[in-house]
Amino acid sequence: MPADAARINDRVVLLAIAVVSVLALLVLGTVMLGRGAGGSLTPGVAALPAVNAVLNGLSAVLLTTGFVFIRRRNVAAHRACMLGAFAVSVLFLACYLVYHHHAGSRPFTGQGWIRPLYFVLLVSHIVLAAVIVPLALTTIYRGLAAQLDRHKYLARRTLPIWLYVSVTGVIVYLFLYW
Repeated sequence: MPADAARINDRVVLLAIAVVSVLALLVLGTVMLGRGAGGSLTPGVAALPAVNAVLNGLSAVLLTTGFVFIRRRNVAAHRACMLGAFAVSVLFLACYLVYHHHAGSRPFTGQGWIRPLYFVLLVSHIVLAAVIVPLALTTIYRGLAAQLDRHKYLARRTLPIWLYVSVTGVIVYLFLYW
């Protein structure tokens, strides 16, 4: 592909990533802001927070395994793990939206020193979860497009943020439900 065509293709893909990221945030914001605390839930919907915690944990395992694979220069296994982590994260987002559409938000009832700790963790988790959407999409695109220098540069920043979001998602679940 000529350089000009590749640059145009790059811009189109990056614009699409920006649009998808903004739409994801708008949908999430609409669902979250439009609901209060939920009433009675069907068993399937009530189980979704635990499912989401498992999906977040699985994402963290796949991200870590993918990192180990690339350090060992096993590109195919790395790609499979990272695409798996992305698929699990997309499934998480779908389940998260379904749950919050039906249930609204669950208030944190902890008291004392744990309360500010929870909210610091929650706010950092939410902000970085919003940041990770375009970062993950762009990192994956750069890898699949064989733009390896750009992929590597971005992946070094994306991985720790994505891992933080995945792990803190499990911790937030534990704070709220245990």
